[in-house]
Amino acid sequence: MRLTRFSDIGLRVLMYLARSPRGDLVTVAEFSQQFDVPHNHVVKVIGALARHGWVQTTRGRHGGIQLQTAPESMRVGDIMRTLEGDKEAVDCTGLDCRLAGNCFLRHALRAAVDAFYESMNRHTVADLVGSNTGEQIIEIHRQYLREPTEDTEKETL
Repeated sequence: MRLTRFSDIGLRVLMYLARSPRGDLVTVAEFSQQFDVPHNHVVKVIGALARHGWVQTTRGRHGGIQLQTAPESMRVGDIMRTLEGDKEAVDCTGLDCRLAGNCFLRHALRAAVDAFYESMNRHTVADLVGSNTGEQIIEIHRQYLREPTEDTEKETL
């Protein structure tokens, strides 16, 4: 099974927010820059995360995103299944297959996909940002806050 870029970005957003200081808002621009992801992609992913209640968004000049759900309660398999859309590994719909209706492959693959998500549910977002990963997120967030932006450079001129 291969995850879509959409799910990959979604998990990374949740991980980044889980290690950002409580109360701090992270901007789309910050995340986009830190992970070299196009701004428009991040906006779409954050919209989905907000619709599912995982993040809270605040618009405006001093806006941003923050977690709305505790990282300890966010099961990775459930997040992935939601972001991926619970697709089948093989979609037999519309195929002119001579095995249609008598093929066990589709059921075996469904069981494998379900087992994958259940295995991933042994982990939470809090688990993903434990140890070195979480420390690295904290450090790149601090570096971002220390770097001057074009807006602050213009103000000082």
